[in-house]
Amino acid sequence: MAAKSSLRRRILLGLLGYTALLSVAVIAQGFIVNEHVEHLVWQTLLETELDHFIERSHNDPGYRWTDTAGVKLYDDRSPSPSSLPPQLRTMSPGVHDDIEVGEAEWVVLVRDLEGRRVTLALDISELETREFDMGLTIAGSAITTLLVLALLIALGVNRLMQPLSTLAERIARLRPDLPGQRVDVPHAASGELVVIADALNEYLQRNERFVERERVFIDSASHELRTPIAVIAGATELALDQPDVPASVRHQLGRVRRTAQDVERLISLLLALAKDPARLASVSDHVALDQLLPEIVEDHRQLTLDKDLRLSLAPLPPCDIVAPLPIVQAAVGNLLRNAIENSDRGEIRVRLQAPATIVIEDPGHGMTPEEISAIYARLARGGGDRAGGGIGLDLISRLCEHLGWTLSFESAVGRGTRTTLVLSADDATPPA
Repeated sequence: MAAKSSLRRRILLGLLGYTALLSVAVIAQGFIVNEHVEHLVWQTLLETELDHFIERSHNDPGYRWTDTAGVKLYDDRSPSPSSLPPQLRTMSPGVHDDIEVGEAEWVVLVRDLEGRRVTLALDISELETREFDMGLTIAGSAITTLLVLALLIALGVNRLMQPLSTLAERIARLRPDLPGQRVDVPHAASGELVVIADALNEYLQRNERFVERERVFIDSASHELRTPIAVIAGATELALDQPDVPASVRHQLGRVRRTAQDVERLISLLLALAKDPARLASVSDHVALDQLLPEIVEDHRQLTLDKDLRLSLAPLPPCDIVAPLPIVQAAVGNLLRNAIENSDRGEIRVRLQAPATIVIEDPGHGMTPEEISAIYARLARGGGDRAGGGIGLDLISRLCEHLGWTLSFESAVGRGTRTTLVLSADDATPPA
């Protein structure tokens, strides 16, 4: 998953974006207003000059307009009407702004008077240059103001978010395996942060009480559940040692002994899942897989007597791991039992390969890709198929997740299933 952006970053970007958008809006509005006012000024100025010329002409028939460097008048009755620039000859009556004539920029007023056309042109080149320079000055001031505002906003947001950031850092430092942890509220915290901290501290207290109750229960259950199972197993062993036990009774006692062993392994697994991985690691043992696998295979060979099945064990390379012995026995035994239960005839091959990987191949009916996907989906939801004996693939998968192991399946319809159990590489130790 991609990393989430911080609240500080979101607020800062939002305020900066709002400030920039507002600045652009103000500048654009100023530009539009300036252009409109400028147009009104030129129109008023030219119309005033032209009205003055017309009035003087009516009052004094001998009056003649005198052009200046910045203002020129073109009249059809003038002695040289061809002096009108080509750019101005086709213009309609009215005010026309930003007309380029040569290298100059003009504002032109065109008016039709008693069958003749009068054109008054004002050179605004110098004014436009000054206006451009002023625009650059305003733009520079706006950018400077925006940068200053951005700095002030950043400082303000940092100051505003500092108590929340401090609280978040203290929450991130909480460790679930340490009791008595509390979150202190920063001195500058707001009322909302105080409410959050108080609610979190209350939750931590409730969680500590819950964890303590669970620890006491697990420690008690570990003893109370194992004791009767040990009594059953011991009594069964004593009964099997009697020479005059009938064969049928001996068979039933063997089933009792095997069931007691399965229940003991199941209890070990459930207690392991209820413990914290750190506590579980403290009771781990050095397990030689190359010596343990033959024992597990022999214990399950009896399950193949009613089927045309054979168990074969490939040559085992030396391999030592650090893990709880009952858990390893329960996990491997359950996978081997599932392979036996789902196979009718043929050979089940068990092999050990580096690093600390156990592979079980059965000649069963196999599974389609959809069925394998369904198994993984059930395991991901924490549920599994408990049909048949054993402790179920769901518990095995939770065990693997608990201890950092990996469980995977490869199968094809009619060609059996390959189950691969990879014990944590961190737990594997090279053989002596």
